[in-house]
Amino acid sequence: MTATTSPTAKPYTRANPFPARIAENRVLTLQGSEKETRHIVVDIRGSGISYQVGDSLGIFARNSPEAIGELLQALGLSGEETVSLQGQTFPLREILASQFVLNRVTKKFARSLAEKLAPGPSRDPLQALCQNEAELDTYLYGRDYVDLLRSHPGASFGPEELIGLLGRSLPRLYSVASAPAVYPEEVHLTVAVVRFQAHGREKLGLASGHLARIEPSQPHELPVYVQPAKHFRLPEDPTASLILVGPGTGVAPFRAFLQQRAALGHTGKNWLFFGEQHRATDFFYEEEFLKLHRKGVLSRLDTAFSRDQAQKIYVQHRMVEQGEALWAWLQEGAHLYVCGDAHRMAKDVHQTLIDIAHRFGGLSPEEAAHYVNVTLAKEQKRYHKDVY
Repeated sequence: MTATTSPTAKPYTRANPFPARIAENRVLTLQGSEKETRHIVVDIRGSGISYQVGDSLGIFARNSPEAIGELLQALGLSGEETVSLQGQTFPLREILASQFVLNRVTKKFARSLAEKLAPGPSRDPLQALCQNEAELDTYLYGRDYVDLLRSHPGASFGPEELIGLLGRSLPRLYSVASAPAVYPEEVHLTVAVVRFQAHGREKLGLASGHLARIEPSQPHELPVYVQPAKHFRLPEDPTASLILVGPGTGVAPFRAFLQQRAALGHTGKNWLFFGEQHRATDFFYEEEFLKLHRKGVLSRLDTAFSRDQAQKIYVQHRMVEQGEALWAWLQEGAHLYVCGDAHRMAKDVHQTLIDIAHRFGGLSPEEAAHYVNVTLAKEQKRYHKDVY
């Protein structure tokens, strides 16, 4: 997965991340967009790290000083208190910054808080909610520790007690959006910043919020490692055709695929399906993709901007519109790749493939499902998914 400049040096892994820095951090979405999506360039010079297209970059995020300050204030703590973690002693403020998730409250904390509330005939609603798992899940959605503490003033937690109730922070994986043949000492990421209002306060995603606020010109470190994706590789055959379905930030690995194929002179055809809300504000890497299209590297480009017309149009609708050609590509041996949202998009695309096999391939519904689920995915290994 990785290599280092010295054969005796320990490779950079999840357990031993490389302290990288961000060389570029710019907004991809244009003014008027309902979203904030960023192009992040991570500098890995001097690490000896190598990566392949299809891989992901694991990053270790930090909570913002503002989020830490709000929590400490709600608890009446200074942050200078010391706590023990894995046999070592640290200041509470530093532990909160790097080791725990503060933007999402745990059920363990909610139950502990409920136990601290005074019993009596007029039970606090939280005490009743803790008796019902589903209702507690619904109540806690979008809430953080500060929300609960402000709703129940007077409840106190000691530093050691607190960290025993918090959720541990795990690295976040982002699909690599650059090709090593072009950028061997950089890793590009396409990051959707999670930002929303809930319970009277602005909330930020932990990892995306952390990346969004890093200023390349300011001193910083971003611990990173490469996570290989053996199931999401380019075909060994440079003449093989690719069908790439990547709406939103799911387009990230396909930017890398196209860069790599162009740099290595692969002659296989490439067809990209990209979707977002509005063409005017949300067409990520538009100039780059249009240039690749003009050069012939990108043989076909189909876009679906869901909110540019009264009826929402998504990538699966464009696939059906081009169903005859898409089926022909698959019959000629094309590999199909899907990246992005697992909960809705990937399921819709999967069903669309079955529908195309039925409608344009003349297969029965059962045969069409078998073709996609077994023949294409398992036997021929030409259907690849990187969904999350």
